[in-house]
Amino acid sequence: MSLSIEGKTAIVTGAANGIGLAIARHFANKGANVMFADMDEGQLQKECGKREDDSNMRYFAGDLRERLTLANLLSATLDAFDNVDILVNGARQILPSDPLDLDDESVDAMLGQNLKPALRLSQIVARRMMKQAEGKTEGQAGTIINLSSIAARRTHPGLMGYSVSCAALDQMTRSMAVALAPYRIRVNAVAFGSVMSASLKDCLKDNSEYRSEIEEHTPMGRIAAPRELAETLQFLASDGSGFMTGQIMTVDGGRTLLDPVAAPVH
Repeated sequence: MSLSIEGKTAIVTGAANGIGLAIARHFANKGANVMFADMDEGQLQKECGKREDDSNMRYFAGDLRERLTLANLLSATLDAFDNVDILVNGARQILPSDPLDLDDESVDAMLGQNLKPALRLSQIVARRMMKQAEGKTEGQAGTIINLSSIAARRTHPGLMGYSVSCAALDQMTRSMAVALAPYRIRVNAVAFGSVMSASLKDCLKDNSEYRSEIEEHTPMGRIAAPRELAETLQFLASDGSGFMTGQIMTVDGGRTLLDPVAAPVH
């Protein structure tokens, strides 16, 4: 069983900071060609720096909610590396919800940010993967990995929009997995909880009580580093998971094993 991703080409969205950045860096360190994609061009420049033409790291800045941006992202990746083997849909956002407010638009906003760009980019990239695999009958044609959250299965009214978008992303993962299986393209997701994402880091600023609450309700008693999630993504991107598709892997230190009323969602 090989966990190598060396020589493969990956697009990682949400790669300017936090978990997305950790995944993109990890993939690059493991020998993959990586396109870092995000809206924050300044942060991408800071993280990627000036790269030579033969570098295995490039970046692309743009609003992934725009269809033209998605097409341009794929074109930029092909111009740099000729093909694409791995897509990580890591761009995500969290907004608070008020379930009783008729004017609350958080559900629409979260679906527009966390679901639709991932779906559209998956469709575009999958078509390219299918084209690359023409004439080949063995091996996988590509793999798509979605970053989800345990919020898809936990109830927190204040995060209703985020939870709905994550649940929808999980179902999209399953549906796309079945649709793309005949083309030898695998689609999986990772639902994480207690991982130090950029949004969680912001929440914990000057809030030691919230950190203690998360750790108290995590059987492993800690918040994971983003690199730990990156290693799980490497497994899903490699041939080592070659017979896995449509699965939602949970990486949360055991939080979803506890009473859902007692444990925080973030």
